[in-house]
Amino acid sequence: MAPRPRMLEGIRIIDLTSVVFGPYCTQTLADMGADVIKVEPPAGDQFRQAGRPAKTPLMGPCHMTLNRGKRSVALDLKNPEDHKTMADLLASADVYVHNVRGQAMERLGFGYEAVKALNPDIIYVHCVGFGSDGPYADLQAYDDVIQATTGTATLLPRVDGNPRPRYIPSLIADKVAGLHGAYAVLAAYIHRLRTGEGQFVEVPMFEAFTQFMLEEHLFGAVFDPPTSPVGYARQIDPDRQPFPTKDGYISIVPYTDQSWAKVFAVLGKPEVLDDEHLANPILRMKNSALLYQAVAELTPARTSAEWMVALNAEQIPAMPVRDLSDIMADLHLKAAGFFRRREHPSEGAYFEMRPPVRFAAAPDIAIEPAPRVGEHTAAIRAELGLAKKSA
Repeated sequence: MAPRPRMLEGIRIIDLTSVVFGPYCTQTLADMGADVIKVEPPAGDQFRQAGRPAKTPLMGPCHMTLNRGKRSVALDLKNPEDHKTMADLLASADVYVHNVRGQAMERLGFGYEAVKALNPDIIYVHCVGFGSDGPYADLQAYDDVIQATTGTATLLPRVDGNPRPRYIPSLIADKVAGLHGAYAVLAAYIHRLRTGEGQFVEVPMFEAFTQFMLEEHLFGAVFDPPTSPVGYARQIDPDRQPFPTKDGYISIVPYTDQSWAKVFAVLGKPEVLDDEHLANPILRMKNSALLYQAVAELTPARTSAEWMVALNAEQIPAMPVRDLSDIMADLHLKAAGFFRRREHPSEGAYFEMRPPVRFAAAPDIAIEPAPRVGEHTAAIRAELGLAKKSA
């Protein structure tokens, strides 16, 4: 029996993106089987330098995760021969994804209308910092900038009272926008299957991340006039934090009102709910800080592992707080084969994270490792030449 094709096998994506936003979009699509050709300058995508490489310069750890499964073509688009190779690539593609400023792309001769002339049904996806219909359209954007301008940097101060704005320590805006880009590509491709039409698609990081953060944090400002301030109260509650135990911290989530009685029974102090301020569901919701404070006073009596046994027995959601450096030892992830040890042709042993979404119709197929700069340039030029001869 012939092996089943991967979900996106046969779809060619030309990827002229760098850093995280665009590469995370195309990595997601490559994981599902798309043929992603990463076009980068001869010096390589600058994010190749993030972190210390194992052996080869420009093969840093972040590149190893973000650009796996792609083929690399090194091109200087100001060089006539390389410019022609890029044009040939675009003529052969289903999708073009880039994060170059629009005016710069026009000057290079690869704006939407020029590419559409080469390939009338191409899906042209522009990953931008800010949407083209607002006054920020021409401004540069990075994750920190987007966290600042969306108000995300003011969330931690709402929790801990420290007035200084701070970034969430993750490239969260880049990655969220990258996922928006991935579904945008898929939606546009389905549209093309139905209609035969390609199209221009704009994916703005500012708007994507604003929507993502405000799904809950717009909160009372959803209404006009507002019914309460912005900020989902449960998420910015300073008392709703991991609880201390004898040997660390634990997350306990009594999400429904009925769960509180179970929690305090497990903690050995059911009488907490006899307090006049906690006598009914409305009071408990209003005075939730008292509930969290009471839990925090009781959890230091036992270890995290002991509490896990007791809480799991009552089906109360809970997990010990793990240090980031320990995540690869997680029993569940080990059982699921999430971290896979592989051998890179040039970098030696490395760990690959399994794509999180599982498709029954397309069982796991090994993902090709991240490429060296320009590793596939000659092979892809040969492919383009053969395609022209057979046309």
